[in-house]
Amino acid sequence: MARSARVIGRWFKRQLPKTLFGRSLLIIVLPVAIMQIAVTYVFFDAHWQTVTSRLSEGLAGDIAWAVESYRDDPSPAAFARLSKRAEDSMSLSIALQPGRKLPASWRDEPVLRQPFLAPIDQSLRRALSERLDQPFWFDTTRYPAYVDIRVAVPGGVMRVLAPRDRAFATQGHIFVLWMTLATILLTGIAILFIRNQVRAIERLANAAEAFGRGGDVPAFKPHGAKEVRRAATAFLDMRARIQRHIDQRTTLLASVSHDLRTPLTRLKLALALAEPSKRNAAMKRDLAEMEHMIDEYLAFARGEGGEAVETVGLRDVLEAVSEGAVRAGAQVKVAADPELTARVRPNALKRALSNLIMNAAVHGEHVEVAAQLRPQGGVEIVVDDDGPGIAEERYEEAFKAFGRLDQARNQNTKGVGLGLAIARDVARGHGGDITLSRSPLGGLRAVVRLPG
Repeated sequence: MARSARVIGRWFKRQLPKTLFGRSLLIIVLPVAIMQIAVTYVFFDAHWQTVTSRLSEGLAGDIAWAVESYRDDPSPAAFARLSKRAEDSMSLSIALQPGRKLPASWRDEPVLRQPFLAPIDQSLRRALSERLDQPFWFDTTRYPAYVDIRVAVPGGVMRVLAPRDRAFATQGHIFVLWMTLATILLTGIAILFIRNQVRAIERLANAAEAFGRGGDVPAFKPHGAKEVRRAATAFLDMRARIQRHIDQRTTLLASVSHDLRTPLTRLKLALALAEPSKRNAAMKRDLAEMEHMIDEYLAFARGEGGEAVETVGLRDVLEAVSEGAVRAGAQVKVAADPELTARVRPNALKRALSNLIMNAAVHGEHVEVAAQLRPQGGVEIVVDDDGPGIAEERYEEAFKAFGRLDQARNQNTKGVGLGLAIARDVARGHGGDITLSRSPLGGLRAVVRLPG
């Protein structure tokens, strides 16, 4: 039982709207709908049926009077006076049908539809049964504006055509119409107010998402309800603090880079002027590795570096970053639609892809790079190689900064274990990510997913 309840609960939760606008609208519309149903039920069950019952009783009393008057004096003259009085005073059209009999059932009258036992018919049937001792028959469906009532009298049938509003309360549909129109009007007003509040939250979400991708929304201002404006103001303050931190870090890194490169340049110059020897060659290699390590550290610490977002052609980017792997001796195949574009920070993306492609070229002989649109939206860049690959359980470990794997794939002989870490940092800075898997070529597959 508890499991069934949980299953039903999960199913019900899946049916609910997923957006704030949809849920807010449901909060407004559902109570209004429940109120309308409740009020309509109370109206029809109490007021409408009570009024109909009273009207039916009044009509049945008038018909009983007409029948009794005719039985007291069945002469043509008396019936003419009776008919005229009923027409003038009671709006009843009374006619005598000599030699006729009451229809045994609705089937005796082909033009009639079978009366549905609705409350109005039941109310009239009950009233006539209480007031008349004679057999009777009635139909509420043949004439839209009248009720056809027939009563057995000596020598034939007395037929009475009564206005429908004499038997039933005919204004119920107007009440329902007014309630429906009021509900539509109130719901429309609610939609306008809810949409205005939700739009403020959407603007805040878009601004936060744009900032997370390195972009900016300069026209963004706090808007909406007090709580939403407070959240927007907090976001603006947070964005200012983060931007200030980025600017300070960039300035510091520029100073560190300059300070470190100056002694390195002097050392390189001294070695260049020194006599060639094996020792000098080894020192030059150490300096080159040191310079490469400094570049790696600064690139990782610099992150996105405040670069502006631009729309670039992905095929051009892939071909540009693949040249290094080709010069390294790898066979690189690039497949991408020349019209395929993405909004990215070009230099950051090139660095990330260069790390992935060079990593693949170092550990494999054949590298395939492809870019395509994703069915869910955005683009996908796939880098495959035929190298030794990485064990599946160590995929996440390969992304750790300064991590070094046995048979490492996230470094080369002069690397420091930051290639994949920088690539993932760039991808996530664009609002995407990088995942690893087994390549169809037998090595490693790196998939870069970027939003549209």
